[in-house]
Amino acid sequence: MNTIKKLGLIVLLGSFVISCAPRLKPNGNHGLPPGQVKKVTGSKSAKHYAPGQYK
Repeated sequence: MNTIKKLGLIVLLGSFVISCAPRLKPNGNHGLPPGQVKKVTGSKSAKHYAPGQYK
């Protein structure tokens, strides 16, 4: 019975740790700022790559 309580406590603490971990949202720019993506793609404007500019 004691091992079942320990196992349950470990599972519970593990689920708390996993649920509190930050989740990083990847943007489509591979971590580059919009101006650098504009240079790489040869586009005229960086507006298409900036967050908040999607329709």
